[in-house]
Formats: sequence, C-alpha cells, structure tokens
Amino acid sequence: MMHLAYRAATGLLAPALPFYVAHRRRRGREDPVRLPERRGIAGVARPDGPLVWFHGASIGETASVLPLIDRLIAARPDMAVLATSVTRAAATLLARRLPPGTIHQYYPMDRTAWVRRFLKHWRPDLALWIESELWPNMLRELHAQGVPAALLNARMSPASFRRWRRFPRFARRLLGSFEVTLAQDAEHAARFRVLGADPVRIPGNLKYAAPPLGADEVALEEVLDAVADRPVWLAASTHPGEEAEVAYAHEALRHSHAGVLTLLAPRHPERGDEVEALLSAKNGLAVARRSRGELPGAATEVYLIDTLDELGLFYRVAEAVFVGGSLVPHGGQNPLEPARLGAALVHGPAMFNFTEIVAELAAAGGARRVADRDELVAAIGLLLSDSEARRLQAARAAAVANARGGVLDEVLGALSPLLARI
Repeated sequence: MMHLAYRAATGLLAPALPFYVAHRRRRGREDPVRLPERRGIAGVARPDGPLVWFHGASIGETASVLPLIDRLIAARPDMAVLATSVTRAAATLLARRLPPGTIHQYYPMDRTAWVRRFLKHWRPDLALWIESELWPNMLRELHAQGVPAALLNARMSPASFRRWRRFPRFARRLLGSFEVTLAQDAEHAARFRVLGADPVRIPGNLKYAAPPLGADEVALEEVLDAVADRPVWLAASTHPGEEAEVAYAHEALRHSHAGVLTLLAPRHPERGDEVEALLSAKNGLAVARRSRGELPGAATEVYLIDTLDELGLFYRVAEAVFVGGSLVPHGGQNPLEPARLGAALVHGPAMFNFTEIVAELAAAGGARRVADRDELVAAIGLLLSDSEARRLQAARAAAVANARGGVLDEVLGALSPLLARI
C-alpha cells in the first residue's frame, strides 16, 4: 500500500519536476547540457556484454567506490561499468578519476516511466548501490526485472532510521530488493537488520580502501610560497551554518596567532558567492577566492576554496584541519582523507555518519572533539601553537587511516556469488 501511494505521488508530482529541476539549475546543481539523463534518456550507447551498474548520490559515495571499480575491472575485463550520480560535483570527480572506458550518467529522477526508460536502455546485469540510496520505484523495477542488487558501504543515520521505522512493511519490502547489504560497521548493520534487510554483512568501510587524495605539485608549490610561514588551518567541507562559526574562530585566533590564515572549503563550491558575502560583508574579513585564480596575499585573512577536487592539496598545506558537517546536524565528512595526509584533526559532535571511524580516532588520540565554536578556537589554537602535539596527533590519525588494507578483498568476497552469475 505504501509503495502504491509513493508511486502515485511521484506520478502526480511529475508536472512540477521541470520547475524543481529549473530551480536546481539556477543554483548550479544541474548540468543543463545533460538534463535528459535525469529523465532516463541515455547520453551514450550501451556497450556489448555484461554491465555492472554502480550508483552513488554525491561525491563522498562515489569517491569511496572508485578503488572497488578499479579492482573489478582488473578482475573482470569482460564487464562494462556504468557509474551514476546525482550531483554535479560527483560527476566532475568521476570524469577525472574513472578508468578509461567506464561510463558516467546522471541518475534519473524516481518517476516510474523514467526509471523504466533508463533500465530498458542500460539493461544492467548487477546493480551496486552505495551507502544510503533507497529509491522505491527504481528498486521495485530492478526486482521486477530480475536484476540482482546489493547495497555497499551501507549506512543509515539515526534520523533516517526513526523515519523508516514508522513504515516497517514498506522498509522491509524495499530492503528486500537487495540480495545482500554490506554495512560499514556494526551500528549501521543493526539498524538495517531491524528494518528487515537480510542478509547483512560487515566487511568493513570502503573509505579505508581509498588511496591518499592527490595534489597538483605546481599548484601546491604556488600555495606554499604564498602562505610562507604563516600559521594556517583549514575548515574542510563546511555546510550552511558552519561558515559563521569559522569566521568567529578566525577572529578569535588572529588575536593569539599573528598572521593566521584560515582556509575555508565549502562542501558545495557553488555556494562561493554566499560564503564570500558572509565573510567579507558581514564579518569584514579580507577574502581571496580560489575560483578566481587568486592566491592568498599578505592581507588575506580567509582563503575561500570554492573549487572541486583540491582538498588533497590543501590538506597538505594546513597545520590543523576542522572536519565540516560536524558542528551542524549533518553527520560529518570523511575524516580519513585528511588523516592519510598527516593532518591534525578537529571535529564537532555531529559525526554520526562516521561513528566507528571517529571512535577509532578517539581511542588512538588521533582527533579532537569540540562541542561549539569556543572549543573550536581552543583546539585549533593549541594545535597551531604546539608543533609536537600536532605531530603526535597527526601520526596517530594516519595510523588509524592506514590500518585496514583488506577491506576491498572482504567486499569482493561478499560480492563474489553475485559476480559469478554474470
């Protein structure tokens, strides 16, 4: 009954979807050239032979599965790979990092006609969805057409869990579309089991398998020369509400750390104008912007990194890193990325999307948890002042990030029965 209501609602809302897409396009969140893909209209031909379809909504999910795609192609060169995403940032990342011959498409909106059009063209032999993507119409069609599916690196926030528990039959039926659910850790596995997923296994978090983020060496040298010997910290992947806290922290730190430079990288670079206005107009800070090709000058107080795929560079520049999405109830961002590159980490209380990783970092002394902006000032100030504390904390974080080299083998082993059928 619940699925019928959902299906009817998506059909009734179809006339409003062009307005929704137009709104997203104005905000820079849709690629105007590739909008037909959002209606299930393919942009390229399907290759011959078996095809494995990976789907991750945004940049974090897609980045986590790239090593798995590499391993799968190496093991099964006869299989084609289709990768879909929702966000433009993920599409940009995939365009740069996908192996040659791998196809990227935007994921179709979950209207039955568009879903069927997508599946009719691509005819996937196996669907591998990443983390928390649960689109009812697509899952129902996959099941009806006999396409095996698995949920990889599965996670479910406490808020999502509470919502799904209100519709237990719907949740059980939806999760029953997956032949196996591979959870990130025991906590997330327990939530999926309660909702009816079966079987649920815990091979480990794919984020442990990712290589260190890269950096352009020439660009890195340019930034290091511009920064010179100034104390510098990075607020990485921030979300609305956090930039004001970062501005507050900068204003406090400049009194105790002469010449301090704050690097600020919003999670969504298209928010650059909004963030610059907050920093310069409201807080009176001198801002340079990466998207304009600017480098931080002597008078720059905040360097706004409103570009894609450059965090690897700035993790190498910063002496301390604040993990965004954690001072607002977003659930945090991946702390393993800066940890691999020797960063001393600070995060807020809302890291519920990375509970196991955060627990391991805390147990090892590899990260500092802060409750609010005043504690953020204190933690960043200590790390900027004490090079030995900074070095020890960064080394402990790196040890945690590099401790699980066998995750890919575990995931591939769990998927082997499905892969053997195609």
